[in-house]
Amino acid sequence: MGDSQSWTAAPAAAERARSVLAAAWSCAITAEGGREEFVGAHTVAEDGRVLVGVPEDSALLATAIFAPRGQPSAVLEFADVAPVPVRNRIRARLWMAGSFTPEGERLAFRPTRIVLRQSSGAVVVGLDDFAVAAPDPLALAEAHLLTHLADCHADAVERLTRLVDPGSLHGAVRVQPLAVDRHGLTLRIERARAHGDVRLPFHTPADDVAQLTERMHALLGQAGAAACPRALQRQRTDRDR
Repeated sequence: MGDSQSWTAAPAAAERARSVLAAAWSCAITAEGGREEFVGAHTVAEDGRVLVGVPEDSALLATAIFAPRGQPSAVLEFADVAPVPVRNRIRARLWMAGSFTPEGERLAFRPTRIVLRQSSGAVVVGLDDFAVAAPDPLALAEAHLLTHLADCHADAVERLTRLVDPGSLHGAVRVQPLAVDRHGLTLRIERARAHGDVRLPFHTPADDVAQLTERMHALLGQAGAAACPRALQRQRTDRDR
């Protein structure tokens, strides 16, 4: 269940897809030889090709070698998992359909169709847009940034809820940082039987961790000048009794 507060200043679909691909540690590959899970086996070229190192006994490798014209069709699936423990930790899934060709000791995958599914729905990502897009500059640092925020600065997360529409906080039992990118921070608001996400956009994009620190300080400054939400005031009062 989502919240009425809309998402603003969010990454474009191609950038989001490249970020999922850049940060993913594992992938599932479905081809004629069946379905295999690979961990730490893929890298991404600048043009979006996925290079996969597979063991010699892999059915995928055999399929690639013996397929007609050496180009077996396949589907790659990547999951974007929230680094902070929350309900429904899968934030997005990325599917890429295309074909493999042997390239040295690895298999090179060229996509012919890309689909990104997020909580807002599924979207087909244009191949040209995907090829020229770059991952979010914070994508590889995001896991550390969010876990540090959740584990060491819970008071800051609570202060940021002052920027959230009070209606979105009704019935809230926990608020956790769900995602961060150059455009903003997303909070997951958990209720007894539901949850929703709220986007807090930065005033300007952050291109590195140093700029992100400045943007977070700006948000906290705005939160410090805002009134404390009544819903969380009641939550703290009930908790302290």
